[in-house]
Amino acid sequence: MKEIVVKVNQIIITGLEGIPTVKNGDDIADIIIKAASKQGAVLADGDIIAITSKIVSKAEGRIVHLEDVEPSVSALKFSKVLGSDPRKVEVILSEAKRIVRMVKGLVIVETRQGFVCANGGIDASNIEPGTLVLLPKNSDKSARRIKQTLKSKANVDVAVIITDTFGRPWREGQINIAIGVAGIIPLFSYVGSNDTYGNALSATNMAVADEIASASELVMGKLNKIPVVVVRGYKYEPGKGSARKLVRKVSRDLFR
Repeated sequence: MKEIVVKVNQIIITGLEGIPTVKNGDDIADIIIKAASKQGAVLADGDIIAITSKIVSKAEGRIVHLEDVEPSVSALKFSKVLGSDPRKVEVILSEAKRIVRMVKGLVIVETRQGFVCANGGIDASNIEPGTLVLLPKNSDKSARRIKQTLKSKANVDVAVIITDTFGRPWREGQINIAIGVAGIIPLFSYVGSNDTYGNALSATNMAVADEIASASELVMGKLNKIPVVVVRGYKYEPGKGSARKLVRKVSRDLFR
């Protein structure tokens, strides 16, 4: 069992192993329930279920085969700048609301969900060659559906976070962030509180959902074949929630 225990307020992150290859039409909640049962990991109210977006996308049929893609004139033009397969560029453009930045080998876009990320979140890893995985069309909606199904089938009231790996403008390396949220308020504001010295806090707004997503990747990894983890012990603020709340407005974004 892949597990991390953080002994602050006893936060336990447990990976669900043995999850089969997900196919179009599969029920993610049902897969989670079966994997947890087989592993002896009983789901409980207040748990947070972190799920990599790739298996959600596979279940929703968000797969593209490059042999089926006909590149547009724009894709052919941009592919020369990027040094990339024009068919892949076409798929990126189809997912983009607008292009933010383009350099050789990389295009940063704003997706239709509002996320700013490399290549529109399109991924070619851990999938058959010649195939691309797109992000879920509406990650918040996907998270809500999984949460509701877990409630109806397993009778547990949990929060769900759908994760994906993003880079960051100010830092090297990539981390998991939340792109879909259900049952948890994704931000916790300290504004109006005082620190231990009595100073008023005016800007601290903790991205709770992103921090949980990042912690989950310590167990998921990239090669561990663990696409789902159960986070237990963190006292989050329950609520409807939305990952869109984590996207900085253009007026406050120094990079757009």
